[in-house]
Amino acid sequence: MNKKKINKATSQGRVAENRRAKFDYSIIDTVEAGIVLLGSEVKSLRLGRASINESYATNEFGQIVLVNSNIPEYNLAASGQNHDPKRVRRLLIHKKERDKILGQIKKDGCTVVPLSLYFNNKGLAKISLAIAEGKKKVDKREVIKKRDWDREKHRILKNNN
Repeated sequence: MNKKKINKATSQGRVAENRRAKFDYSIIDTVEAGIVLLGSEVKSLRLGRASINESYATNEFGQIVLVNSNIPEYNLAASGQNHDPKRVRRLLIHKKERDKILGQIKKDGCTVVPLSLYFNNKGLAKISLAIAEGKKKVDKREVIKKRDWDREKHRILKNNN
């Protein structure tokens, strides 16, 4: 039997990560959602090309959509078959979770920020969303101080041993 080998690096794993989100926001809750993509977008994601750094999720006509995410055009797609890189993408999420997210956005003034875009073990594109509140400048400074102190502490311990 001649089985087809699947490249694990492109068919599974993280495609894009929003590292700034954990620094700029205090995360309240996380939710996993599916994402509606076109064929050329999936091909582009399999090449590992995407950016979710400036994107956010919002309510549009009772559905949660991902705004301002960038998935570049797929070079090998036929002419006229490509997609708009910055188009609004619909998110697939359970009704209870959607209502919970929409309630927190309205009531608490929270925002929904994507943390990572990845392929799960079935090969489906998923996005990890965080319900978050923005941090104040003072909070960000404290995080930087703590991180620097931890780094310095590890250096001191390493040099003493």
